[in-house]
Amino acid sequence: MVAPLLAAKAYAAVQAQASALTQAASGAADAQGAQAAGGFGDILKNALNEAVQSSRHAEQQMTAQVQGKADMVDVVTALSSAQASLETVMAVRDQVIAAYQQVMQMQI
Repeated sequence: MVAPLLAAKAYAAVQAQASALTQAASGAADAQGAQAAGGFGDILKNALNEAVQSSRHAEQQMTAQVQGKADMVDVVTALSSAQASLETVMAVRDQVIAAYQQVMQMQI
């Protein structure tokens, strides 16, 4: 069984990582200057914001369940949604890193 403190620390680490990714995406979008509406940076920023919102919703559901105001099914559903969002963001991140590495290995 997972200790509650360990789970809380893991959750805090995931929140910190998602927050850092969101800040990095917004910083990268700002650094590139004016972009066309609906550009890749905007799509990435929106996806990261949705992932963060999903994890915050899951946190609120957990808090409500601890207080006896929510069903366990709602908590599990919110956690599953947050996990899927985080896995999607991580998969996109891995693909972006792989593409960057391929570009860097190209000979000029």
